[in-house]
Amino acid sequence: MTQTAPSSAPAAKSEGAGSPPPIADGAAETARAHAPASLWTLVLGSIGVVYGDIGTSPLYAFREALVSARADGILLREEVLGVASLILWALVLIVTIKYVVILMRMDNNGEGGILSLMALARTALGGSRVVFMFGLLGASLFYGDAIITPAISVLSAVEGLKLVTPAFEAYVLPITIAIIVPLFLIQVRGTSKVASFFGPVMAVWFAAMALAALPHIITNTDVFWALNPYYAVHYLLGHGTGALVALGAVFLAVTGAEALFADLGHFGRRPIQIAWLGLVGPCLVLNYFGQAALVLSKPDTTDPFFQLVPEWGLLPMVLLATAATVTASQAVITGAFSLSRQAIQLGLLPRLEIRHTSESHSGQIYLPQINALLMIGVVILAVLFRSSAALASAYGIAVTGTMLITASLAFLVLWKTWKWSPWAAGLAILPFAAVEFLFLLSNMLKVFEGGYVPLLFAGALIVMMWTWVRGVGILINKTRKTDVPLIELVGMLEKSPPHHVRGTAVFLTSDPYIAPAALLHNLKHNKVLHEKNVVLTVETVDTPRAAEADRIHIEPIGPHFHKVVMKFGYMETPNIPRTLTLLRKQGFKFDIMATSFFLSRRSIRPAAHSGMPLWQDRIFITLAKNANDATDFFQIPTGRVVEVGTQVTV
Repeated sequence: MTQTAPSSAPAAKSEGAGSPPPIADGAAETARAHAPASLWTLVLGSIGVVYGDIGTSPLYAFREALVSARADGILLREEVLGVASLILWALVLIVTIKYVVILMRMDNNGEGGILSLMALARTALGGSRVVFMFGLLGASLFYGDAIITPAISVLSAVEGLKLVTPAFEAYVLPITIAIIVPLFLIQVRGTSKVASFFGPVMAVWFAAMALAALPHIITNTDVFWALNPYYAVHYLLGHGTGALVALGAVFLAVTGAEALFADLGHFGRRPIQIAWLGLVGPCLVLNYFGQAALVLSKPDTTDPFFQLVPEWGLLPMVLLATAATVTASQAVITGAFSLSRQAIQLGLLPRLEIRHTSESHSGQIYLPQINALLMIGVVILAVLFRSSAALASAYGIAVTGTMLITASLAFLVLWKTWKWSPWAAGLAILPFAAVEFLFLLSNMLKVFEGGYVPLLFAGALIVMMWTWVRGVGILINKTRKTDVPLIELVGMLEKSPPHHVRGTAVFLTSDPYIAPAALLHNLKHNKVLHEKNVVLTVETVDTPRAAEADRIHIEPIGPHFHKVVMKFGYMETPNIPRTLTLLRKQGFKFDIMATSFFLSRRSIRPAAHSGMPLWQDRIFITLAKNANDATDFFQIPTGRVVEVGTQVTV
């Protein structure tokens, strides 16, 4: 028996078709978590974190949306008003109605995001594989968004320096990288100390955008004609493929809307809604209208965002824009960390190291491996594309794809969970799905200009996640061939008992009906059995947090054996020792300091004939080797762990 690194295969497993419906206790727990913070503190926090991404879209969205109209060298009044109208109604339909009004009510025990929505839909459909694949694709596209957002946001802000003086043009890329790299390096310190600045910085940013736009709107009130959706429809119908190209750029104005839903658990529905309706939405509309008014007056304007401000205010605006884009980048990085934890808990990724960076806020986490991969991806994108205009082509596909999948999952929740008729659910979702499909179609035109980047990235992630899910399934099936039913083993040990030693032994297993490999090896090599033996299974339920009443269940299966099932939500980080103490309330007495935890470590080798091709075997083995130590993942004291090694082929 050797003390080596623990099993790379996950001990936790996702609940399948028999998952219970979401339990209200989780929502109550979320509400209690929010109780110490006042409503307006949460509103300010949501302005900084939730709206960081969408709040920096004015830097490039309107400028890029006009590129198609400028192609013939003549920019007409109707074209400017058409683009402004398209942006306005995209904000109204997609952000305000779809996300703020409808999706905010589709929380999963107080949590939001595409994986939460997937969990709701899967529960309603009894564990649908199609819905699972939808969630897989949506999560992969979100990661594509997570590497593009920091690159395009910081580049677009720093490019404002070229307007201060052309001499800065050669330094835009180096300055961008000098901002991006430290941003990722400081993630290890956590966001708790920096977070207090996010809200005020973004509040000043939104106010500055609105104030910069007001003088131009006042001097050219024609821009208010953009309130009439006629101009949006007229532009779409009168410009052929050029309208589709412009639509792809218009969509840049609503990128970041997914964050409203994803960060629901951090701030709650009401603060996010108040922030949008009271400050963020109006300021964004004013800024876009200000840019349109400026272009109506001066059609040759090249950078309408920065040219809104007078020359003396240009440098302060560039510095404020840089601070805002760092905030937007921080928001999407934090979202990637949260999504990764959910993916790990749902069994889509191997166990990765998760560090908690705040004692008071469990949502503030840091994943070193995810952080390093994101940093490398962002730097590579910035170097390859070199400008925000070039990156704009790569941006839309990831976000439109995610939103369209979200709309599809929302239809399933309306139909199966809310019990709407399929016709009513379809009519409610169809307008948004139709608009988002048009956005996706327009962005697909840019595949060869850079749109291939998020598609390649998402494809690689889908292969990786599917390989992990498939490999774990094959591994479980192979090991079952040599498995011994737990009840049979307990019966044999009662008839022919080995030598008993004092204390409690906890054996971790993914299947509570099969004798753990570590238990069999302990009996084979050490020929002893503890006085109390706990066969422990850790399950991840399809809700953000497990209800306390269902947290732990114990069942005696012999004089010396107990079977324990421990449940955690996919937003929780399992802590086995602390949760085991709950057994004392159920009458199971033990001393945690006299308890040993037995884990089985599997050394995986590729098989000549397996359920996967050799290349997929190698991906799975690489992922397994890079999985986090099970001792750390389950927060078990290292001095109390004994691990047994076995070799298996996959």
